[in-house]
Amino acid sequence: MARRRRILLGVSGGIAAYKALELVRLATAAGHAVRVVQTPASQRFIGAASFAALTGAPVLVDEFERDPARGAFPGDPQPDHDPLSHLELAANADIYVIAPASANTVAKLAAGLADNLLTSAALAATCPLLVAPAMNNHMWAHPATQDNVALLRARGVTVLEPPTGRLASTGEQGAGRLPEPRALLEAVEALTRPPLAAPSADLVGLRVLVTAGGTREPIDAVRFVGNRSSGRMGFALAAAAADLGAAVTVVAANVALPRDPRVAYVDVETAAELQDACAAAFGEADVLLMAAAVADFRPAASLAGKLKKAGEERLRVELERTPDILTGLAAVRRPDQTLVGFAAEHGDGALAYAREKLAHKGLDAIVVNDVARADIGFDAVHNEVTILTAGGETHVARASKAHVARAVLDVVAGLREPTAEAAGPAS
Repeated sequence: MARRRRILLGVSGGIAAYKALELVRLATAAGHAVRVVQTPASQRFIGAASFAALTGAPVLVDEFERDPARGAFPGDPQPDHDPLSHLELAANADIYVIAPASANTVAKLAAGLADNLLTSAALAATCPLLVAPAMNNHMWAHPATQDNVALLRARGVTVLEPPTGRLASTGEQGAGRLPEPRALLEAVEALTRPPLAAPSADLVGLRVLVTAGGTREPIDAVRFVGNRSSGRMGFALAAAAADLGAAVTVVAANVALPRDPRVAYVDVETAAELQDACAAAFGEADVLLMAAAVADFRPAASLAGKLKKAGEERLRVELERTPDILTGLAAVRRPDQTLVGFAAEHGDGALAYAREKLAHKGLDAIVVNDVARADIGFDAVHNEVTILTAGGETHVARASKAHVARAVLDVVAGLREPTAEAAGPAS
């Protein structure tokens, strides 16, 4: 069972509030203690009784409302006095999650307003704050909302990117959906996970550049050629490198995962944008971990508008090859840089093909996983890899991506030892 967390859940008004019920169910099933605060508007969609039944604790709506549990979470002893609810709940929580967060609530959080229990608790919270926006795609894309999100992130708040898909209004599609409850719970557990170990001297002082996610190559204004990479492996590598004392930058291609406040992020969409971002950061990097799934091909021409079906039974899209970003970076590397590639191979011959890549691209290591398996790799919580170097190979059995990331960095640290020795003693 997962380590028990005290999760304070804030629910604002929106049709996506029904997913908050499933988040509570999953969280309590995992052994976590949950308290819920609601805005008055959220009760138009989900009543307090539903949350109370799932959490086994009273639900609060008004900041002047007496809390029968006196700020305690299920399973914890109650204090012998009546504290202020918005202060006590926030003080006792390991994490405060606001899901869904409406555009109005996001604006209030950015402005520092405290006009209801949910926003008052946000100001009082000293624990990590995770905000999961859910709204109409036009509201999400509005410059005011984007400015508010950027301001929250600058303050260290983790704001999840809303996935793209079908929205509440009939026929509406776009970015603005609340992430699925299981993804929300994974984000909660990731943000409250203790470091794997105390920082080691292996990566202290090093600058690590990580690429994560999957590129999207536009066909027209709404369609693209892409892949199933979620960015979990790249983000796990970044977190592990930060744990080990490195200064970390992530070039994130379309990744809707929680952000680590210790890590700098550059968001990109296409292979060309990822190439430019890597070229800008590579010169300062000591280690490159190229975990992103970069499209091998892109449409030769992209339509500015939207392609119409117009009675056509078939659509032909001419594709052209994208640049090999990793090979290009390897060609201009310094002798003291360490380059690690990632190869998602399918079935037999994976290791032999990856070893050819290792030599051809001029890499120090390549991490191979078999995407023929559904339980590892793309958009999965676990992975199983083989790490190839010129000196041999290391197999990492199926484990969490955090564990795999640490194994990869152990190999990186070993590869860099000769570099440190060759430099000789400091004068």
